[in-house]
Amino acid sequence: MAYGVKIAKGKAYKGAAIKRRHIRIRKRISGTAERPRLVVTRSNRGITAQVIDDLAGHTLASASTLDASIRGGEGDKSAKAKQVGQLVAERAKAKGVEAVVFDRGGNQYAGRIAALADAAREAGLKF
Repeated sequence: MAYGVKIAKGKAYKGAAIKRRHIRIRKRISGTAERPRLVVTRSNRGITAQVIDDLAGHTLASASTLDASIRGGEGDKSAKAKQVGQLVAERAKAKGVEAVVFDRGGNQYAGRIAALADAAREAGLKF
């Protein structure tokens, strides 16, 4: 099955490229009950992480920079991404999730995405 993303011009090209990469990644990655998918969604201001069981269609745990414990915190965006990684790992472990499949959402594995993943690993999630 072919998925198409309209080729954009100018500033919209970056968003279209991310969407194309995410479609390409999602062809190979799927979350199960034993090993759900850790999805990272990044914007210019914030970052969100969700642990999703794709077979059941349920979100098992989530965390965001909009959570009350992180929202007013100190530090740059990478520091807040680390806090989101720790929080989503703690919530996933509370639900009984030990291992996940990492879905970077079409973004490069660098900066905030890598900080979130490293913090989740340190908190006990296995990738």
